[in-house]
Amino acid sequence: MRPEELIAALDEALPALLTDKVSGAAVTSLERLSGGANNETWRLVWGETPLILRRRPFSADSVADLEGNILGLSLVDEAQVIRLASSTDVPVPEIHAVFDERHPIGEAFLMGFIDGESIPQRWLADAQFEGARNKLAYQCGEALARIHTIDCSNLPASIGPTTLQRRFDAAQHRLHAFGDVSPALQFGLNWLIEHAPEDTPHVLLHGDFRTGNLLIDKHGLAGVLDWELTHQGPPAEDLGYLCAYVWRFGQLDKPVGGFGHYADLIKGYESVAGWCPDLASIRYWEVFAALSWGLVCQTMGALWHSGEGDVERAAVARRRSEAELDMLLLIDDWERP
Repeated sequence: MRPEELIAALDEALPALLTDKVSGAAVTSLERLSGGANNETWRLVWGETPLILRRRPFSADSVADLEGNILGLSLVDEAQVIRLASSTDVPVPEIHAVFDERHPIGEAFLMGFIDGESIPQRWLADAQFEGARNKLAYQCGEALARIHTIDCSNLPASIGPTTLQRRFDAAQHRLHAFGDVSPALQFGLNWLIEHAPEDTPHVLLHGDFRTGNLLIDKHGLAGVLDWELTHQGPPAEDLGYLCAYVWRFGQLDKPVGGFGHYADLIKGYESVAGWCPDLASIRYWEVFAALSWGLVCQTMGALWHSGEGDVERAAVARRRSEAELDMLLLIDDWERP
């Protein structure tokens, strides 16, 4: 959809939806933001209020459905989860309007704008965020513990419980579907199966809680974004995902997102939950995250080759080799005496 078409569709739909919420009569300053391989993110102004539109540019039927929501929830369901999260102290934007795939705008939702920096290369290095970085691992532990308290009985039907075995089977199916072109990913899946922990009670997981999906200001964590990979699973999974190599952005000596350390993350979690996952469990899920990222890279490549998607998906697809190396290094580190 061209920007002028999107503006026209928004101008038609929003007056009735934003009555008594946000004053205004027309969209101004529409701008597509960078980032997001699955969905488009647009910033716009309605009246004098900045807003954010999340929009899916392709059909959810473009690729096969997978256990574990590799391509993400529908945006309708994502908006519902964000509304549930707003009942906690986790900083999330307010949802103003939701559109399904039958609407002229397409599958999308409109939300409030939270001020903060999301680009990791800026806030991981800029001196003005030093104070924020020092407390961020603890704050992330707190936020994850609060997310894990959300009542799963209120979730959309698409976010049901699953088992590790079903997720292993889904990963194996995807590797076969891609032609078994990655011995490294197969090795990693085999290792994860051999070292699988016992299934534990599941909680709501953010599923993509990591550097790049966090808004940071001078006080630390200002917003938690991109809930499209939300699912149910063991609490340690969210913590291990945040610590995956790919989300450290080169700061490998700071395992928590490239900005902090395990001890602070665990302490922050314990301060809210009253208990904490053990470090071995967190590190197991780091390996799982590397496998998942490799599968995402392959999925983005499938979308690109099918004609669904722009060059950003092709660029993500090329990073599969990075995920393979990360996974092998993590396994080597785990097994080193």
